[in-house]
Amino acid sequence: MPNDIAAPADERRVAAWIGRALTIEGRIVSQEHLTIDGQVDGTIEVGDHSLMIGAGATVKADLTARTISVSGSVTGNLTASERVVLQPTASVDGDITTPRLMMAEGAVVKGKVDSRGGR
Repeated sequence: MPNDIAAPADERRVAAWIGRALTIEGRIVSQEHLTIDGQVDGTIEVGDHSLMIGAGATVKADLTARTISVSGSVTGNLTASERVVLQPTASVDGDITTPRLMMAEGAVVKGKVDSRGGR
């Protein structure tokens, strides 16, 4: 029974990742969770999934996701259907629209925040 080490057919990757060495310009649309540790200039849409911006990431884009967690630098508007989490190293230069906003001490926001409708 050689080569019986193949992964099961139902085993799939559940997250996409843009590493530190990558710079992307343009529109990113993902049908799975996405983590960005590199540089992006454009728009990012992950629909009903989560988006994580890593501590070393530099993003110049409008972000749309179910949940958005920011540890790096974002220039652009954030729109989350569930929540936005800003870690202590987060820097956001843009407007945030979300039902729930969690902001750690040290995080910086330059823009308007609309968190109406959250429970």
